[in-house]
Amino acid sequence: MIADDLWDHADPFCISVTVAPTAIDSYGHVNNTVYIGWLEQCAWAHSAAVGFSEQRCVEMSRGMAVRTLNVEYLAACYEGDRILVGNWVIGNDKLRAVRRFQLINETRGQVVLRGEIVYVCMNLESGRPVRMPPEFVAAYGVTLAGRL
Repeated sequence: MIADDLWDHADPFCISVTVAPTAIDSYGHVNNTVYIGWLEQCAWAHSAAVGFSEQRCVEMSRGMAVRTLNVEYLAACYEGDRILVGNWVIGNDKLRAVRRFQLINETRGQVVLRGEIVYVCMNLESGRPVRMPPEFVAAYGVTLAGRL
């Protein structure tokens, strides 16, 4: 697979999306907000894969909320392109977790985005930051050494 040579780091958790006509903006390529949606989809898929679906988070009254988001757009994507959205957990200090993201356009064989999101654990009832439950700490273990 061509994408294996393009990942910045080994073993990302990945989802695959195909660019739909509704993702295209008036400039003829994927709208910037769509990429952010793909990052969110990947993060939720990864959370569900380690046992924390959105429903389970609501039941626990705990969830991870975006504190900061930084993305670097490197190339455009177009209708029909197959995009791999990968992420690694690069930090976890029991209040915050940091994910690094990379998007690869498998159709065109190019990296199209790199990004990083810092999440803060929130009490969903009070809306205030709280320490992660022990289950979150274990589930969101660091998969790639990074910084917090």
